[in-house]
Amino acid sequence: MKYSINESSNKPAYLQLYLKLREEITEGIIKKGEKLPSKRTLADEAGVSVITVEHAYGILSDEGYIESRQRSGYYVIYREKDFISVVSPEKNDSKEDSRSLHNAKYDFPFSVMAKTMRKVLSEYGDKILLKSPNHGTNELRRAISEYLKRSNGINVDPKQIIIGSGAEYLYSLIVQLLGTNRVFATESPCYDKIQKVYQAMGVRYDILKLSSNGIKSSELERTSATVLHVTPFNSFPSHITADISKRNEYIHWVKKRKGFIVEDNYDSELSLLSKPEDTLFSLDSEGRVIYLNTFSKTVAPSIRIGYMILPDFLLSGFEEKLGFYSCTVPVFEQYVLAELIRNGDFERHINRVRRQKRKG
Repeated sequence: MKYSINESSNKPAYLQLYLKLREEITEGIIKKGEKLPSKRTLADEAGVSVITVEHAYGILSDEGYIESRQRSGYYVIYREKDFISVVSPEKNDSKEDSRSLHNAKYDFPFSVMAKTMRKVLSEYGDKILLKSPNHGTNELRRAISEYLKRSNGINVDPKQIIIGSGAEYLYSLIVQLLGTNRVFATESPCYDKIQKVYQAMGVRYDILKLSSNGIKSSELERTSATVLHVTPFNSFPSHITADISKRNEYIHWVKKRKGFIVEDNYDSELSLLSKPEDTLFSLDSEGRVIYLNTFSKTVAPSIRIGYMILPDFLLSGFEEKLGFYSCTVPVFEQYVLAELIRNGDFERHINRVRRQKRKG
């Protein structure tokens, strides 16, 4: 049987069916323009109810993989470029920081957020009043770990993930971990708060000019820095993305310097291909990349939750120097985000935004 349900799986039947169909669509087994089986036909084949099939088809439709045509059925509309941002970044002459701009068109659905909050209140009860573990709740760290594995191919232990209230807070932890005696280097131009945090922390830093695909090779050779802070994807405000050869050059640079790279992967989810580009973290074989991301754009600006992934060999040093810091994110918000990631609502929202961007 082509479509079958594993009754021993902890995934509900509609989700198993959805995942199988999505896989066949993205791998080109079911091609754009092809008609899917009717709900009743698929229900009979998979041994499930028509409502189960309807639910699976509904998710695929919401995410832009298929569309329903009146009195005709469901047809595949997926194209690979639908799952990468095709909106060309426009020059921003305003001094306003685009990393904090709010676009209501791409808001996370309030109804989904409210439902999840109610669920967390009901299931966790007075646990939401407890103090968070210093590095973040196990629930959120596990959810992020599982999400990164299936979406980015980043395979890390939850213990490597440190939760904090936004990127700026995590930048300061990185400085304290690596030490202020080092020279840090940033892209020019770059997100201005990066340099402001380094200034506030008393760090010496160098500014490295960008070319069309990343930091100029001559700038990498010139600097005496041993810590390189980069945004390889859609760097703000230049909107430059480093290609694979430049990313490999960064990895070669950090190995030669015996230093570290801070990979700020802000904004990457909204423009990932079905096979995402390799992160510096995944290209690194020596544990010299610290990966950093936040949920302020993918969920909401008010969600001040960020995370960093530390190489395994830095964990003991982090614990010794900074393990006393309390987590700056309330446990209620951590549980809500963990639930959104676990139940698939987070990824469904991302795919909805991609589809809306394609349609303009």
